[in-house]
Amino acid sequence: MISKLDPGQKMTKRREPAPFWKVKSLEAMTVEEWESLCDGCGRCCLVKLEDEDTGEIHFTDIGCTLLDAKACQCRDYRRRSQRVRDCVKLTPTAVRTLSWLPVTCAYRLVSEGGALPWWHPLVSGSPESVHDAGVSVRGRIHAIEDDLPFEQWPDRIVEWPNRRPPDAEGRRARKAPILRRRPP
Repeated sequence: MISKLDPGQKMTKRREPAPFWKVKSLEAMTVEEWESLCDGCGRCCLVKLEDEDTGEIHFTDIGCTLLDAKACQCRDYRRRSQRVRDCVKLTPTAVRTLSWLPVTCAYRLVSEGGALPWWHPLVSGSPESVHDAGVSVRGRIHAIEDDLPFEQWPDRIVEWPNRRPPDAEGRRARKAPILRRRPP
């Protein structure tokens, strides 16, 4: 129902509450909020190799045994730690100490005080936006770890998993350009 304002009554703009990831610490998030921070890119589920001399971490284009490369999701998320002995459960402490979390990782971004990018499903409203932006591992997995001998893993080192896609930040602006008719 719409009602008429009295002439002396002020119009006030209703403010939407700030998103939870902007106002809550990682520790204060509910389980549902925590889980929703994952954008579904699958980058953290890539096999990583550590240089024994330098300690440097290198990403490969090899997926974890449980990674569904098309859906970019774990095929047994609830029991992943029992099935994959080196699967790391993300916690607020782990997020702050793991040097290998991708630069695009929402957990990392939020812990560092950054904003979620436009392609994150919590911002875009679509779980497909992470794939549309070229951020996910979809179409980029060479093999699943069980299908490739360990000796070949170093040949599969790639740099893209710890980089932002070149146009991921600007793509949204280019998708819907504002067109104006020039006066004659």
